[in-house]
Amino acid sequence: MDEKLILEWFRFADTDLTAANHLLSLYPQPLEIICYHCQQSAEKYLKGYLGYCGVDEPPKTHDLSRLCALCAEYDIKFDEIRNICAFLTEYGIQPRYPDEIEIDENDMKKALAYAEQVKAFEPLQAVRRKLEKGLEKDENTHTL
Repeated sequence: MDEKLILEWFRFADTDLTAANHLLSLYPQPLEIICYHCQQSAEKYLKGYLGYCGVDEPPKTHDLSRLCALCAEYDIKFDEIRNICAFLTEYGIQPRYPDEIEIDENDMKKALAYAEQVKAFEPLQAVRRKLEKGLEKDENTHTL
């Protein structure tokens, strides 16, 4: 997968997390949608990582446990966030439909914290830094 596309996955993940945090300011807080954006953020980070590992088309799934397991095939450290991914998975589909899932404020706070942990997860950040540095270097080379 192209390095720019991988960074786009990460940027879209950032946008989902930013949206989730922005929605906190609404009253009443849309707990389901906040949790959904948290799940989506984690999903995009994992899919971006898979792209970095050479997976041209990540699986079309919202199952973060499955995506995390695939990432762990490339870096065993992903086992460290397996439980986080399992927790966030349920917010990928159910919150978008009425009467599918009950979410309270504690669930929402946990989803936000977990999404932030995925974003800060060192193997993901290492890839991001490497790709951003490489693109920065390419841009500087082209301007000379």
